[in-house]
Amino acid sequence: MAPEYAIHGRVSPKIDIFSFGVLVLEIVTRRRNSSSDDRDEVNLISDVWNCWTKGTVSQMIDRSLDEHARSQALRCIHIGLMCVQSDPDDRPYISSVIFMLTRDNTEIQAPAQPAFFFGREAALTSPAYDRSDFILGQDVSVNAVTITEPYPR
Repeated sequence: MAPEYAIHGRVSPKIDIFSFGVLVLEIVTRRRNSSSDDRDEVNLISDVWNCWTKGTVSQMIDRSLDEHARSQALRCIHIGLMCVQSDPDDRPYISSVIFMLTRDNTEIQAPAQPAFFFGREAALTSPAYDRSDFILGQDVSVNAVTITEPYPR
C-alpha cells in the first residue's frame, strides 16, 4: 500500500504505480512483500534496496531465470525501485514505466530510498529515536505509524 494512502488517506494516480512496483519486485525476486513476526527480517522493498545500495542486487533475482532473463530482471528491479519511491512526485507515470520496460536503451535515473524502508540501519540512523533504546533491546518503531483497518458493525 502506498505510504501517502496508508498514512494520510490521500489518493493519487501514483498509488497504483507504487503497487505495480511492489508487484514487479515480487515477481522478479520470487518473494512476497509481507511482514513477519521475526524482528530481524526486513521486508522485500528494504531487502532489495539494501542489495541495490551494496551493488549486490543480482543475488535477489530468481535463480531459475536464464542469463538473458536475468539482465532483463535487473532492469525490472531498477524500474520497480523507481515505482516505490517515498514521494509520489518521484515515481514515474505508467506511460514512462511502459516506455522504460519496452526500450532496453532507455536511460533510467537512479532511485532514491524507497518508502517503508525498514531494517536495523534505518532504526539506528533515524533521528526520531535514541540509539540507546535500540541497544538496550527495547522495541523501536521505525516509522512511528499505526495503521488500523476499521471494521463496520
